[in-house]
Amino acid sequence: MKRFLFSLLLCLLPATASAQTDSAQVVAVIEQFHATLAGSDSAGAMALLAPDAVILEGGWVETREGYAAGHLTADMAFLAGMTTEVVSRTVTLAGDAAWVSTVSHTDGDYNGRGVKSRGAELMILGRSEGGWRIRAIHWSSGRR
Repeated sequence: MKRFLFSLLLCLLPATASAQTDSAQVVAVIEQFHATLAGSDSAGAMALLAPDAVILEGGWVETREGYAAGHLTADMAFLAGMTTEVVSRTVTLAGDAAWVSTVSHTDGDYNGRGVKSRGAELMILGRSEGGWRIRAIHWSSGRR
């Protein structure tokens, strides 16, 4: 019986280690995406979005191309003057898909006005040969 349990544990360990690695990689992509936005690196941000990515915010749905042509510039300008603290983050993995829900607090100054907001973000990522890429983003925020 001990041998069976030991064998079972050995079988489970690689899956657990793999899930931890996948979770860390997914979070790294999300953090890199936010860093590229805050650093006004539009090419870096777009490289992390899958070709079929969609962005939902403020009641609108944008394609990857629509985001690049419009809202991306405003997001970079906004985040350049902000400090964001992650309050909570949950990563869920299912094969080559991951979804991550994050709650954050953002503080700073934008166009001469103080900002103190609470944000909710849902990102869906897919794994391909090139690694994890963002397939969908949904952002919402409100005053704190």
